[in-house]
Formats: sequence, C-alpha cells, structure tokens
Amino acid sequence: MNSRFRLPLGFRTVAPDERLSIVDHLDELRRRLVVSVVAVVGAFAAAYIFRDAILRLLTRPLPPKQHHLGLVTLSPTEPFITIMEVCLWTAILIALPVLLYQVYAFVIPAVGRHSRRMMLAIVAAVSLLFLAGVAFGYYLVLPIALKFFLGFGGSQFTSQVRAQDYFGFVATLLFATGLTFEVPLAMATFARLGLVTPAMYRKQWRLAIVGIAAIAAFLPSGDPFSMLLVMVPMMGLYVVGIWLASVFGRPLVWRRNPWGDGIEANPSDDSVAPQA
Repeated sequence: MNSRFRLPLGFRTVAPDERLSIVDHLDELRRRLVVSVVAVVGAFAAAYIFRDAILRLLTRPLPPKQHHLGLVTLSPTEPFITIMEVCLWTAILIALPVLLYQVYAFVIPAVGRHSRRMMLAIVAAVSLLFLAGVAFGYYLVLPIALKFFLGFGGSQFTSQVRAQDYFGFVATLLFATGLTFEVPLAMATFARLGLVTPAMYRKQWRLAIVGIAAIAAFLPSGDPFSMLLVMVPMMGLYVVGIWLASVFGRPLVWRRNPWGDGIEANPSDDSVAPQA
C-alpha cells in the first residue's frame, strides 16, 4: 500500500527526525479543512431534514402563553434566514467532536501512542463538557430566564416574540453555558503550561467567585435566580479545575531550571512537582 495514502480522519505518522515541507503542511491543512467542511455540511443537511423537530425543541421552554401566541416574523425573508441560522448552529454543535479532532490532528502530527490516547480523551472531554453545559442551559437556565423576561411587567405588556430574536437569544445562552463548562480543562491547561499552580487557584478563590459572578451577570439570563443557577455549578467546576491542575500541573515556567531539565531551580510552596 502506498505509504502516502491516509484516511481523512487518521493521524499523520511522522518520524521524529522527519521534516515536512511547506507543501506537505498546506496539503495536510487542506485535507483537514475538507473533512471539517464535509462534517458541517452533512450535519447541516441532517439538521435541515429535522428542522421542524429542532424548532419545536427550541420553542418548548417558552411559557404556555407564548406558545399560544406563537413567534412572529417581520419580513418575507425572515423565516428562511431564521431556519438557516438554526440549522447552522445545530450543525456546528453536532460536528463539534469532528472539528476538534481535525484541529488536533493538524497541530500535533507526530506524537506517541500514549499521547494520542490522552489527546483523544481531551477532545472527548471538551465535547462532553460543552454538551453538558448546553443541556444545563436548556433544561434549567433557559426556562427560568424566559419566564422572568416575558413575565416582567405583569399585565402591562402583551409580549410578542420575534422569531429571529428568540432563536438568537437561545443560541447565545446555550453556547455561553456550554463554554462555561470548559472551565476545568482551561484551568488544567494553564497549569500544564506552567502559567499558574493549584496553590494559586486556591489562594485566589475570592477573586474566582467575583469572576464567576461577573460571567453569570453577562449571560443573557438576566434575573438573579438564573445567575445563581449558573454560579453554583461553575464554582463546582472551579473545584474540579483545581484538582485537575494538581494532577497535570507543572512548575511555573519562570521557576524552572534554566538548563532545561524540567526541575525547579528554587522550589516554593506555590509550585507543584513536575509530572512525567
């Protein structure tokens, strides 16, 4: 079999002393982009086929009164544009594991067998955490936020929700809650790079709570109860991030031995032991 033949989803096998040319890198980038586009297009086609079910799923959290009134559109093209946008965001969500895999397969062309398994586990963890955040936002945060906003003012207003604005609100909230669930992996990554240590995370817990409250305030949920629902799991994720940082962390980059052997020149309480 030709050694240059590779399945689109496979890893490049590159010897440690092998150097790839610019043309090889561009060819690899083209292949990864093609696979990513095909994955998104395929997911978009599936989302379009099941668009009615997706729209029903996204409008289910609306209060009963809004279900009776329905969503309104203000231009002839708005139904088409709105459905295309919903299908596109759904396709990106479905194709997320493939997209993350392709990014890794391009950036890390030559790694050992153990590192491959580790990185695939990271890709799976990122995808699962993001989906868990989306589910959390859909089932807990979104219904409460909609009830608060649409019921604000009582009987003084008759709210008619515009379809494009509603689905934009839902997409923003779900993607925001999905990203907040990536906090533990981000914390572990910074610790692995030697930028922070678990001790730093523990010492700055008050600042972390302030930051979590600020993030919850900027989410489109708005009401205090929804903010609390977002803050509680984020604080739990912060604790998980401290644990991951203690497992995968390395010494601070500015305290490592200048000779590059990975051992600290001046160990301190703020650092962690180097991991194998």
